[in-house]
Amino acid sequence: MSAGRRAVFLDRDGVLVATEVHGGKPIAALTLADFTILPEAPAAVAALKSAGFVTVVVTNQPEMARGNVDSAIMDAMHARLSQAMPIDAVYVCPHDSGAGCGCRKPAPGMLLRAADELGLDLASSYMVGDRWRDVGAGRAAGCTTVLIECGYDELERLEPDLTVGDVAEAAARILDREAAARVSGERA
Repeated sequence: MSAGRRAVFLDRDGVLVATEVHGGKPIAALTLADFTILPEAPAAVAALKSAGFVTVVVTNQPEMARGNVDSAIMDAMHARLSQAMPIDAVYVCPHDSGAGCGCRKPAPGMLLRAADELGLDLASSYMVGDRWRDVGAGRAAGCTTVLIECGYDELERLEPDLTVGDVAEAAARILDREAAARVSGERA
């Protein structure tokens, strides 16, 4: 028995939204004026949605805990994101790394909560992100992991199931993988 529907979990910054990189580290937009959706993101998410995936954004936003961005700005950013592409839900961890919460990636809390609230089958779902934390959260939740390789300078490194250059390639690889699984399943 399947536990639910298939989903593609998408990190926000560096996957759907442009980030600046300083000293090898990605920096998220703190204002609505700096919040720029990557040009390939809407079509990529639409393709995943058209293929029957539930599309869920899961994003760490420690700048909220640090007082650098408030919830009204964050809500406006996510409204803009949802207007630009078919996003079914957005889950935000507003905590800083020292908070010890279960929702901050690499912990799988946001994915587990989404699975529970949206009726998702984590084993048949994907986690797409640009950092090791995303891969860790996806792996901990039992998802297939897809890393968008951005060349960040991070000490931690987890090996993803798939490595791609951007979200458009991630969507294409997921859809190719699903098509191949259907063909092999039909032949079995």
